[in-house]
Amino acid sequence: MPADPSKLSTQQLSGFVVAAVRTLTTEVQDALGNASAELQRSNDRLLSSQTRTTDLNTSRTMVKQAIEHTQSAINQLGAAIELPELIQLANHHEVRDYAIQVVNTVNTHRTDLDQQLSAALVDWQITRLAQIDRDILRIAVAEMVFLGVPDRVAINEAVELAKRYSEEDGHRFVNGVLRRVTDQIKTA
Repeated sequence: MPADPSKLSTQQLSGFVVAAVRTLTTEVQDALGNASAELQRSNDRLLSSQTRTTDLNTSRTMVKQAIEHTQSAINQLGAAIELPELIQLANHHEVRDYAIQVVNTVNTHRTDLDQQLSAALVDWQITRLAQIDRDILRIAVAEMVFLGVPDRVAINEAVELAKRYSEEDGHRFVNGVLRRVTDQIKTA
């Protein structure tokens, strides 16, 4: 991104959208690979439970683990199925234009966004956050403050992004920070 936001062209922003779709494609390929590995582990567990165990409790435990691996694989496959829809959405002019508007807004107002987030962080510094959490938070605050998206909508979307892309409890963290941001906005 250029240092001067006014020099950011629509073509560059469109390139960011394409890069985002490519990143999602890579993520889906990884999810499919992980799902395949989980299914293989499940199969191995089932075979082991039938051939290696002599007591019923050990066999049950191994079958339970196999089922858990299979459920994990199914969840990963479910996430992978969404890719064609994401690609189709990225080709819609309204979606693409909005994505470009969000990227441009975050880039233009990054300092303001980071100050707002820093004030809402408890015992954290914005520079120490995981990049994905920082970006999700910036997008949500930009939508609320500069793009007129209702607080609840922006927070819900940010939480969903964090559930999908952040660490295990990242969505709770994102939710808490954004709730504090909205409280600060209301009292200002």
